[in-house]
Amino acid sequence: MDYSAKLDQAIDQLHEEGRYRTFIDIERRNGSYPHARWLHPDGGERQITVWCGNDYLGMGQHPVVLEAMHAALEATGAGSGGTRNISGTTIYHKQLEAELADLHGKEAALLFTSAYIANDATLSTLPKLFPGLIIYSDALNHASMIEGVRRNGGAKRIFRHNDVEHLRELLAADDPDAPKLIAFESVYSMDGDFGPIEQICDLADEFGALTYIDEVHAVGMYGPRGGGVTERDRLAHRIDIINGTLAKAYGVHGGYIAASAKMCDAIRSYAPGFIFTTSIPPAVAAGAAASVAHLKRDQDRRDQHQTQAKILKTRLKGMGLPIIDHGSHIVPVIVGNPVHTKQLSDMLLDDYGIYVQPINYPTVPRGTERLRFTPSPVHGPNEMDKLVRAMDELWGQCALNRAELAG
Repeated sequence: MDYSAKLDQAIDQLHEEGRYRTFIDIERRNGSYPHARWLHPDGGERQITVWCGNDYLGMGQHPVVLEAMHAALEATGAGSGGTRNISGTTIYHKQLEAELADLHGKEAALLFTSAYIANDATLSTLPKLFPGLIIYSDALNHASMIEGVRRNGGAKRIFRHNDVEHLRELLAADDPDAPKLIAFESVYSMDGDFGPIEQICDLADEFGALTYIDEVHAVGMYGPRGGGVTERDRLAHRIDIINGTLAKAYGVHGGYIAASAKMCDAIRSYAPGFIFTTSIPPAVAAGAAASVAHLKRDQDRRDQHQTQAKILKTRLKGMGLPIIDHGSHIVPVIVGNPVHTKQLSDMLLDDYGIYVQPINYPTVPRGTERLRFTPSPVHGPNEMDKLVRAMDELWGQCALNRAELAG
């Protein structure tokens, strides 16, 4: 076996399909987000504006968060020193879990190193706790949920995206006495659409199923205290397990689940992804706890975020660009071809200093490649005007006409 040739073949295929992913090196400037320094491959540097980040509310540089992290760093040092079971549980981890449990109105919360790991570890562990468990998973669930369901070795059913009737058919076809769990999301990050939470909860009640929701792209941003769409719609009490992240709206790092104390204890005790992983650094936990606590009170920042998203969508629609608008904060512009998407991304960066990463397969289906913009409260009028002008000029200047670009 020529291993090197096989690697070349795999990478060349991505280049040929136009979906080879290129990372750009940036340095975020404290106090000036969304502006950053782009370290160009030729050795130079340039100031750019980040329009694709998941620091949705700009909390990654909020003084409250930084002060908490500095204080914890000075008090405890850098790392946690071990797994949660072996010396890695500190007062900062416990304070953060208490904040998260309170956020979602649950008895307990359990921290993980990322929301990906939280999804994977929890969903792959549940069949150990409920032998014979059948998991019903939305077709557009995040890769971490898919991986967790795939690895658990139990039965799974995939229902068409947001199709409650299809879900009902699948539930009705299975043994009524079998344990069941429905796994879905509140906000789907690529199209920005919402899951039918109340209808799914109704089905769960009817068929005796547990509910598991991924609120990664909603926590901090929806609900009167940032508890997500389930809090906004007053449905959190009907969800058995809520998954969230500390790395997006909260601007720090890590993931978690919130559930009953008994559920969290069982996952803590059985999930390898929790047991054998070094816990997040105390300073990170402290910053995340400060961010969660702050956003429970900062409705104005949430309102600004929604306003910015509405303004950008309105302006792009007015230019005739093919955007998807489901009423969330996600602003996808569909290009429909990986090569053209990368071309637009490169021109925005090179000619206008605007950074938006192309989104290609397998993150989204082939033919729906897109630029995904994430406006925030710290994107001001000047940044918005520059982006809109750039998109207007590039959409018209591109070698292909608009209709062809759209798909």
